[in-house]
Amino acid sequence: MRIIHVVPAVTNESSGPSYSIVSICKSLVRCKLDVQLLSLDWAPIKSPPKFLITFRMGWMPRRLGQSPGLFRYLLDQVRSKKIDIVHNHGMWQMNSLYPGWAVKKSESKLIVSPRGTFSEWAMSNGSFVKKFFWVLLQKPALGCTKCFHATSDSEYRDIRRLGFHQPVAIIPNGIDIPNLPEKKINKLHTLLFLGRIHPVKGLDLLLHAWKEVQSLFPEWQLIVAGSDDDYYGKSGYLNKMSDLSVRLDLQRIHFVGELNGIDKSKAYFNADLFILPSYSENFGVTVTEALASGTPVIATRGTPWKELESRRAGWWVNNDIDSLALCLKNALQCSRSDLSKMGYRGREWMKNEFSWQQIAKKMLKTYKWLIDKNQPTPEWVKTD
Repeated sequence: MRIIHVVPAVTNESSGPSYSIVSICKSLVRCKLDVQLLSLDWAPIKSPPKFLITFRMGWMPRRLGQSPGLFRYLLDQVRSKKIDIVHNHGMWQMNSLYPGWAVKKSESKLIVSPRGTFSEWAMSNGSFVKKFFWVLLQKPALGCTKCFHATSDSEYRDIRRLGFHQPVAIIPNGIDIPNLPEKKINKLHTLLFLGRIHPVKGLDLLLHAWKEVQSLFPEWQLIVAGSDDDYYGKSGYLNKMSDLSVRLDLQRIHFVGELNGIDKSKAYFNADLFILPSYSENFGVTVTEALASGTPVIATRGTPWKELESRRAGWWVNNDIDSLALCLKNALQCSRSDLSKMGYRGREWMKNEFSWQQIAKKMLKTYKWLIDKNQPTPEWVKTD
């Protein structure tokens, strides 16, 4: 089986789409599949995988993601009749149109992973140009889609809300399960926020909620790790959040910048509690990373992590200041022993259900079903 994945960019970030898409490709290669990953050359990549092919962008503004070279290569590959599956990841750039254009009138099957771009938050937060792009270009390019891939039930509902009736394979992102060293016990307990510093992540909610609880828990500190870099440079949102922390007179808060590799692993492992207060997430890789490190999680209902509570591995709360502050009051009074037990349950959950080997098997079975309709419909594929 020959598969081409198309993604706007592969960067050096160690979470988010760059991590999850490269990881699924690596797992599919281990399944003896012929895999190519096509991407734009946004920035130099450290140790790029062998299956990655990058293409120069064209004359249009960078944010449009135009690349005639990528489109020509994809079209040639599809026309060769040797490509079974074209799997597109993401929306809102020219490169996300190419897969739909290329497979039209071909035998290649197109599967599309929106990667959070179909959420109500994402669809409502955009310019007139974005709405114009959706109606005239993006939605028509999805007409050849044989199956959508959602990483959660909430993303499946987003797909249906937009009027798409194709089958939807609900397959979560996977996670690498790290070996855990002996935990370093710090005098101060640590609440960790780690991720992209972007308005959708709800850091503003967290800072206001921290204002409400900081005097009640002098033994706790808040670590904010991440940058506001995106494909186009720094957004300036990190400075806004830093300024907000000063205006709120926040205490024991530390902005430590972007963490990757061993530094990120240490941050997860040494934290007593992780928090993701997003307004909207199709998945939330940082939640799985924290749980895999044995750290319990607070996530808001803008994320698909309702199961945190039934698994007794964390909290799932409304994404408003009062709800977040109340949850923090309950969580920060837990003993380290109780938090450790919650983290252990979360780590076992990740081991049992989110390994990349398991995710790759589901994806491969979905591909086989798309190619051969005599195959039984996988249980994770919704056709209603």
